[in-house]
Amino acid sequence: MRAALTVAGLHGRGRRNVLRIGLRNNDVALALLPPAFDGYTLLHLSDLHLDMSEAYLARLIECVQRLEYDTCVLTGDFRFRTFGPQEPALAALARLRPHLKDSTYAVLGNHDSIRMVPPMEAMAIRVLLNESVRIERAGSAIHLAGIDDAHYFRTHNFHDAAHDIPQDACAILLSHTPEPYRHAAHAGFGLMLCGHTHGGQICLPGGIPILTDSDAPRAFARGPWRYRDMIGYTSVGCGASIVDVRLNCPPEITLHRLRVASSRDGG
Repeated sequence: MRAALTVAGLHGRGRRNVLRIGLRNNDVALALLPPAFDGYTLLHLSDLHLDMSEAYLARLIECVQRLEYDTCVLTGDFRFRTFGPQEPALAALARLRPHLKDSTYAVLGNHDSIRMVPPMEAMAIRVLLNESVRIERAGSAIHLAGIDDAHYFRTHNFHDAAHDIPQDACAILLSHTPEPYRHAAHAGFGLMLCGHTHGGQICLPGGIPILTDSDAPRAFARGPWRYRDMIGYTSVGCGASIVDVRLNCPPEITLHRLRVASSRDGG
């Protein structure tokens, strides 16, 4: 692929595009959101592929430094390749970590190894392996759950992830991939945040993806979407994989602002 892009004269431009990380703002109206959490903001980083290049890591750090938010969520793929040493990715994550809020949660992706969990948690990143946490604010709470990779390893378990979440609670799911969207909606999650698809990474003009590497509908490959009563958002990702290029699909970091749904929102 790299050779084909070079012959076409697109490789250099695609590599430059990797550094053009944009900020997206996404307001999410949730029917069960406690009023105390109205305006609560999540910084969503996905498909970081942190060991891709030094220039990319420096650019990502620059992008997150000036942001205002309450909690950071990382939806997997910290390593550039799906195999090989994990130490370069962990070293890069250690450099990024001081620039993120203390309240940071993560799930693993199909590029990641379970062996990465202890070093990540030593960095004060809570890795959610089919489990949930309760986040409190002014006497109210929301629940943040995370499932293990549902794309390649298929080690996700919704029963365990949702076990401690009350039926009438506001529940947010972190998943590396949008593929288990039916199960997430059935489990009662109001919001699902994911990545994996890269939005196609190399797209036709107009952002039309050639491949998404996902069994989810193509409409779920990037940006906001909805399935039944559940709202979803698929990040196109911060980095790139396989080849270090992006075409017609710029990378992103996302700020999700939670809002109490009104009757106009269908809540």
